[in-house]
Amino acid sequence: MEAFLFKLLISSVVVIITAWVSPGVHIRGFGSAILVALVLSLLNIFLRPLMLILSLPATILTFGLFVFIINAFIVWLTSKIVSGFKIDSFGWALVFSLILSIVTYIFDSNEIASFF
Repeated sequence: MEAFLFKLLISSVVVIITAWVSPGVHIRGFGSAILVALVLSLLNIFLRPLMLILSLPATILTFGLFVFIINAFIVWLTSKIVSGFKIDSFGWALVFSLILSIVTYIFDSNEIASFF
């Protein structure tokens, strides 16, 4: 449970920083960032696997690049659910999801995780 809360806190900070560097992404405050991180986690747990299965032919045809579109769709859907989180266009959702994926991958690596 502590690991989930720590990861949620780190994701919230990453959401704030990513929104700050992306001019097309707007977030109201840290409370909204926590809510965004929570909703993203839930959508990635429940919706993403279903979308990956349904889009398997497109994912195979694009050599896996379609997964970026699925991630951007989940970010865009999160912006529709959380009122303090706004994305100007689907392109900005794609940029936001790419930055979020990269930073989350860095924090999930063994070197950083063992530091904390």
